[in-house]
Amino acid sequence: MKHTFHSTTLREYDIRGIIGETLGPDDARAIGRGFGTLLRRDLGAEAKPLVAVGYDGRVSSPMLEHALIEGLTASGCNVRAIGMGATPMLYYAEASAEQVDGGIQITGSHNPANYNGFKMVFRGRPFFGEDIQTLGRMAEAGDWSDGSGEVERVDVMDAYIERMLAALDGIDTGALAGLTVAWDAGNGAAGPALEKLAARLPGTHHLLFTEVDGNFPNHHPDPTVEANLADLKAVVAAKSCDFGIAFDGDGDRIGAIDGEGRVIWGDQLLMIYAEDLLGKLPNSTIIADVKASRALFDHVAKHGGQPLMWKTGHSLIKSKMKEVSSPLAGEMSGHVFFADDYYGFDDALYAGVRLIAASARLGKSVSALRGEMPAMLNTPELRFQVDEARKFAAIDEIKARMSGDLPDGVEVNATDGVRVNTPDGWWLLRASNTQDVLVARAESDTKEGLQRLLGSIDEQLALSGLERGESVGH
Repeated sequence: MKHTFHSTTLREYDIRGIIGETLGPDDARAIGRGFGTLLRRDLGAEAKPLVAVGYDGRVSSPMLEHALIEGLTASGCNVRAIGMGATPMLYYAEASAEQVDGGIQITGSHNPANYNGFKMVFRGRPFFGEDIQTLGRMAEAGDWSDGSGEVERVDVMDAYIERMLAALDGIDTGALAGLTVAWDAGNGAAGPALEKLAARLPGTHHLLFTEVDGNFPNHHPDPTVEANLADLKAVVAAKSCDFGIAFDGDGDRIGAIDGEGRVIWGDQLLMIYAEDLLGKLPNSTIIADVKASRALFDHVAKHGGQPLMWKTGHSLIKSKMKEVSSPLAGEMSGHVFFADDYYGFDDALYAGVRLIAASARLGKSVSALRGEMPAMLNTPELRFQVDEARKFAAIDEIKARMSGDLPDGVEVNATDGVRVNTPDGWWLLRASNTQDVLVARAESDTKEGLQRLLGSIDEQLALSGLERGESVGH
């Protein structure tokens, strides 16, 4: 048996497609066959790998789970099926049990309801990039191991909740009795775990949209889009909450607002987490992606940490954390990774508990912590369509032009695309790894400076025969 994937489904960080058009049960079965085969070859032909499998709340997820498990068992793997839940619950099932060799979560993340996909962990490391392309080549060739495996269904949610609550160890929870927090699960897969978690947390908790509904009837589950936080803002205002937390569709990305309704963006959340963590682990390396504010890197250094700018992408960040032994990392997109007292994966529910803990340890409200942050003027993430064949080439051209003699005060960081520091602030251009778009961002202390930075972006694009045009969505 052989299989050919649709050309658009095998992405850089995961596998994703439109149900009935570019993704279906045959793809899931082939993913199981390939992933299981790779595990067996890695562990030895006589091995019987154990793979944890979970799925999100999308209508198509149970169908894909059934086919994925068929593929895994046909390759000679045993399966521990944990059922419907957030992606971090699957990561927990993989990381917390010594005998588990890999994990696969079926999820469309924050994509529209007709999408679905797969996120994978292979023997404790992210499975992405060339790993995913290997699955495609193996399927084309029918290069799969044969065998038979067994399936056990296991409920890990209570153990997962208990593990997250450990984030409050050493904190006087009695002092948090007056805390009031709003939470918006967005009808995503984190809803049931959030209900159990909130029931165990100190304080008063107002929960929104915890019923799992793969059609997302209330709002799109992407907390990095401010319009999707309207319901959360309304509850925070009506109930005088200290802050509010929102999740994406599979619970691995966090969004937040303070008690005054101000958005706390991903890099600003990381400022709070870093200040808290550096109090107990001074001189730690804290990683953020190239889209993060200069204020974050300055804040980490000010509090005794080593700031490290790295490439955007949750799999790339996780790999870098292991390489440099970083206890904390984050992205503008709301992925936050804790490896001090946790496993190093992105877990928005756990990040919510850590925000409570950080506020308590720092002795300041979340609103006060947000209010202390410098008022930077920055653009949102600007994304604009560029032909797939041109996007990386254009960035290479811009890098080449920016590698010559530069004016005083201008520095170029080419870690991921081109991030250029100038006396006005900084601007960024990078190619998306998952879409045919270029991503731009700029930040300054003044409106005039921001306009000059945007002018520099437009100038570089024009020199490569491109223009910024109208920003497109994720």
